[in-house]
Amino acid sequence: MKTVYIITPSWLVKKKKDFFDGVKKLEQLGFKVVNRRWVTQIPSTNRKVKQIHAAFLNRRVEIILAQRGGYSSMKLLPYLDFDLIKKNPKIFAGFSDLSTMLNAIYERTGLVTLHSPMVLNFSNPTRFTIRSFLNAIHDFPEKNLLAGAPVKVYKPGTARGTLKGGNLITLTALIGTAWEIDTEGIILFFEDIDEKKHEVDRSLMQWILAGKLNQIKGLILGDFRGIPNKDIFKILREQLKMTFPVVYCPYIGHGKNKLTLPVGARVELNTFNQSLTLR
Repeated sequence: MKTVYIITPSWLVKKKKDFFDGVKKLEQLGFKVVNRRWVTQIPSTNRKVKQIHAAFLNRRVEIILAQRGGYSSMKLLPYLDFDLIKKNPKIFAGFSDLSTMLNAIYERTGLVTLHSPMVLNFSNPTRFTIRSFLNAIHDFPEKNLLAGAPVKVYKPGTARGTLKGGNLITLTALIGTAWEIDTEGIILFFEDIDEKKHEVDRSLMQWILAGKLNQIKGLILGDFRGIPNKDIFKILREQLKMTFPVVYCPYIGHGKNKLTLPVGARVELNTFNQSLTLR
């Protein structure tokens, strides 16, 4: 039985029922949740940082799981003690707004983090979501991270690299700061939700103009709810000479079915058998 510590780095789960349904499902799956308290007020930046440090220092805890995304977790980055995190390694999991922390923790500590469903998402998860999460928690007995998920190939090829990425708009906000992700030699994945097409266009152009896509080895486009994925690829194709494989997988993102992906793991993207395999 693995012990889960719930943190609140972004927003709160709005409905009390959703929070406790998520906790109940985690417990049904065999996890022990040590802090089941319903939080009604968003903590200050200082309290959020203290909570994360306390979670890493807690010797009983094996998994640190965000209750939900939203915005504001990037405010914590300058105050996190990455030496403390490195010396007390645990599974750190979440997605969306948590993308900033997932990538920063890996880059500054070498600790592989999980782009995964959060407490809110466990209030009514699909079988696929549960299976993918448990596969990650149990150290990936299934090495193909895309197993069972639909995949569309936009540009064929194979590539190996370190897996990084997450929410497009959130990660774009880090470009030009000390926290922008290093994209040299990586397999990059993006997803987003309910953004207008011109906003996504502007963000993708920022990555292109900043040279952040020049040295990637492969690109995985997740779900961009509200925008057809072919439109996302078209933006890239018109502005960027793509020398790397590109695929689309709708199970990466805010949809009902959610893949759990290891940020910082070495992977191989192979479009010919539509796989993303741990190496």
